Amino acid sequence: MSTDPRIREGDLKKTYWTPRRVARMAIFVALSAVGALIKIPSPTGTVALDSCPGYFSAVAFGWLEGGIVAAIGHIFTAATTGFPLGVPIHILIAAEMAVFAAAFWWISKKAGIIPAIIAATLLNGVVGAFIMVPIGGMGLALGLLAPLLVGSAVNVIIAGVAYLIVKRSDMI
Repeated sequence: MSTDPRIREGDLKKTYWTPRRVARMAIFVALSAVGALIKIPSPTGTVALDSCPGYFSAVAFGWLEGGIVAAIGHIFTAATTGFPLGVPIHILIAAEMAVFAAAFWWISKKAGIIPAIIAATLLNGVVGAFIMVPIGGMGLALGLLAPLLVGSAVNVIIAGVAYLIVKRSDMI
């Protein structure tokens, strides 16, 4: 209950940024930071297990929450490698990761978790690699293709399996 007379009790319940949601996001962002330290060898060094908590958050708690976690997770990974493509490019990739997490959420709701896993893996692995063509040319895109496919598959499969386990346990 608020002690501020200008805030009605019902208004606090209607906000998106509840203490519970912020705390949950903080936990998943922390897990992303840990995942950012587990690298998959790639030309840029920024392929890691950072997006798994973002994908899980998206499918379990919604596209916005998952997108924020996935975006911040990429920034952690880029920071641990010294932002090899430059800060602006990594901010663009973070936004891309947020979109991919939102797509994972949307496809899982419309078609199921298996199509969502396949789509998110291809989005992050293939589309993510070829978005780099204007920045580093076809060489960078082709060099990132295999590591990004492997990294995205590992991240998305772990998130999908974890979601199914947690969902079956009625914890979410």
